[in-house]
Amino acid sequence: MTKSQGGSTDTASSLDGERSERRLRPEPNVPEAVEEEKCSYALPPPRLSSCLSLLLHAELSRWKLLKLLFTFFGLSNKAERHFAISSVVKENQTMTTSTEDVQLGIFEIDPSLEKFKDHFSYRTKKYVETESMIKKYEGSLEAFAQGYLKFGFNREQDSIVYREWAPAAHVKIHRNIEKEHVFDFLVGLNHNLDGIRGCIVAHDPFLLKKPSRKSARKKLVARLCLLMREAQVIGDFNGWDGSNHKMERNEFGIWTIRIPDSGGIPSIPHNSRIKFRFKHGNGVWVDRIPAWIRFATLDPTRFAAPYDGVYWDPPPSERYVFKHPRPPKPAAPRIYEAHVGMSGPEPRVSTYREFADNALPRIRANNYNMVQLMAIMEHSYYGSFGYHVTNFFAVSSRSGTPEDLKYLIDKAHGLGIRVLMDVVHSHASNNVTDGLNGFDVGQSTQESYFHTGERGYHKLWDSRLFNYANWEVLRFLLSNLRWWLDEFRFDGFRFDGVTSMLYHHHGINMAFTGNYSEYFSEATDVDAVVYMMLANRLVHKVLPDATIVAEDVSGMPALCLPVYEGGVGFDYRLAMAIPDKWIDYLKNKIDIKWSMKDIAWSLTNRRYTEKCIAYAESHDQLDYIDSYPSSEAIVGDKTISFLLMDKEMYSGMSNLKPASPLIDRGISLHKMIHFITMALGGEGYLNFMGNEFGHPEWIDFPREGNGWSYDKCRRQWNLVDTDHLRYKVIVFERGDLVFVFNFHPENTYSGYKVGCDLPGKYRVALDSDAPEFGGHGQLVMPLHVGHDVDHFTTPEGIPGVPETNFNNRPNSFQILSPARTCTVYYKVDETAEQPGEETAITETTVSGILDQSEAYETTEILLGEETTEIATLALDDSKIDETAELSSDNRPTEDSLDQAPLEDRSGEIRD
Repeated sequence: MTKSQGGSTDTASSLDGERSERRLRPEPNVPEAVEEEKCSYALPPPRLSSCLSLLLHAELSRWKLLKLLFTFFGLSNKAERHFAISSVVKENQTMTTSTEDVQLGIFEIDPSLEKFKDHFSYRTKKYVETESMIKKYEGSLEAFAQGYLKFGFNREQDSIVYREWAPAAHVKIHRNIEKEHVFDFLVGLNHNLDGIRGCIVAHDPFLLKKPSRKSARKKLVARLCLLMREAQVIGDFNGWDGSNHKMERNEFGIWTIRIPDSGGIPSIPHNSRIKFRFKHGNGVWVDRIPAWIRFATLDPTRFAAPYDGVYWDPPPSERYVFKHPRPPKPAAPRIYEAHVGMSGPEPRVSTYREFADNALPRIRANNYNMVQLMAIMEHSYYGSFGYHVTNFFAVSSRSGTPEDLKYLIDKAHGLGIRVLMDVVHSHASNNVTDGLNGFDVGQSTQESYFHTGERGYHKLWDSRLFNYANWEVLRFLLSNLRWWLDEFRFDGFRFDGVTSMLYHHHGINMAFTGNYSEYFSEATDVDAVVYMMLANRLVHKVLPDATIVAEDVSGMPALCLPVYEGGVGFDYRLAMAIPDKWIDYLKNKIDIKWSMKDIAWSLTNRRYTEKCIAYAESHDQLDYIDSYPSSEAIVGDKTISFLLMDKEMYSGMSNLKPASPLIDRGISLHKMIHFITMALGGEGYLNFMGNEFGHPEWIDFPREGNGWSYDKCRRQWNLVDTDHLRYKVIVFERGDLVFVFNFHPENTYSGYKVGCDLPGKYRVALDSDAPEFGGHGQLVMPLHVGHDVDHFTTPEGIPGVPETNFNNRPNSFQILSPARTCTVYYKVDETAEQPGEETAITETTVSGILDQSEAYETTEILLGEETTEIATLALDDSKIDETAELSSDNRPTEDSLDQAPLEDRSGEIRD
């Protein structure tokens, strides 16, 4: 578009699509002539005078004319009231029904929460009232969360319409408009000053204090000046000169411009740079990336180049079309956590398409049913791991375009893999030139995305904190969630930094003990809790089968209970204490000192009815930049495999030579730690990219301190692809599977008895010591039992009398349990087994059985002072002589073990 074509600021037309906003503002019967003139208070003086003249000559009564003028200039008290509604959900409104009783299902689940009934009542009523206000003024929660159809750049008829909420854009009256002239013009409407003053007082109560001629004149001029603000849209399309593309502001601080097509072609070309320009408080123009921008890029040839917003509207021929439906929601999520940029073997940033073509097949081959993508939202600092977001609606351009990301998600769906997004709504980057923080120019919190003062900054993360009570912030964040669901077909979210959102102290210097008063007090940020309740409600309305995971280290009760029961509404929480336990053991305890009771307690210590995602290590393990206890296994610390084997991984991982004891121990424990975490730790499992095969070292993003190297910011898939590289007892049942974990560093137990519920015969389903998993194959060695041997059960005690059974199980069978090995046994379906045929079982079958089992149906947790029983699992801290000698067949002799006979200790966990 040339400068002469300019852009229209048609208020009436630009509001056609703003149904919700029209309900919030007074709608005077504007004369037809005024609509044709396209009047605006942001226009130059001649145009302003012309508009006012048209109003003057319209056949209106004195009072209607004055009311219209006040509405025209945004002086109506009605508009002021609605602005309060649209800008902030006021706290006093939420207490209007505080005396009413609230009945919540959470108190039946956990009666001890009754003590905090007032807290739950308050936050529930605030949630209900906020959602009611959204329905009243926006139609529905789902419609409210479609703000991306109104804000940002959108096609409407034959034009591009751009809207931006920026109420703090500088107040400055046009220099050619004298304040006295404006007031005198109003006085010259042939009405006496007393009548004007009376109208002002009637519509603007703040003038009641001094209803004098001088006060009325001063206040009216001040209010008029407040509306003389300036903003433009600039970009490649107009040579970065916005003088012909000025925007218009309404009483809600929303700026609008309609830019007609030129010759049937959009005036702003697809993939061209664009920015929002407004006048700062000191009179200086500043340029910002639009808050709702859908793509942002930088000049890769310039070091530390600033980002530019990009108008993204590809033609139909370039727009990606999804081919595959969303896979069904699995009963038990097995999540593969991945960072696209560091997913390749080369020391560079990998792309979305490379990840789709190279990494997704590996993920599918390992039977994961979900992939969780990190660092998708645009972030200017690569080393932030994607957690300092600058552009919330934009795909990170380092790895490709929005269409490339759609290709990745569609390919995952075609492989039967659901895709979760690591969403960051707990804070935002403090960058000014390319981030949302650039819209904060010192205004009040009601006119900002963030809190003001100290409350608006996270002192450890060096980032900005959202004002979750602000109406437009709610619209922005809720719309952000729906944008990723609708436009890119994500299947759910992992909410980052939930602990920081839940509390005003953000978890800083807090050691949560589990005392309920730590969760429900004045320290709780109820506004943030209400936002998360709305977010979970919205996501499950838009996509009922969505999966939503909370990253919370505090353990707040009811976080993963439905909103209608009084919970916050997440589906799962990350079991963040489990990886901390493993790191503590690996760093601080020798093998013989590992407590089976302590390990089992950590793996099963979770709240009833609240589901958990267990993991042994991820991209971060309780490390929030020093705000929580640090046991970081990826960012700045070693992976579990590297903690186990350290530098010997570089030289001792080839099976072309005998493995050293350190490598043997490392490989065995690495498999066992991850497997028992998956089997016992929760209702779902998560693994970070590469840790499934024991990726060495750590992650270190390019930075000045490492010479901007990518060497530690990649995944070395060659380690798992190379053929010659090899990478005490807990027993429990889950479904009809029996799991046996022998953590003892040396002792192999023969004839070890384990309890089970179902009678029949059992066979090995999975053996971590099998040769195909880099093990020694002790179960299939000569004179040993083998994988195809039937293990027949024996009745134990009196049926129905648990105290006479073996570990509270009516049946048992005996097994061989090699040292540092985990073995899974499945019950053979004898009715389906044909004579002469063997029943085959694969890893996929094991995964399927785990999918069908519900932990709280199959794992009964009974806690005692000295004994912990977990289904068939019994914890017995029997003493083992650390100097015990082993018999020639590697079994402990009776003299060397201070414990009961084998038949009396089946199913026990022993330290």
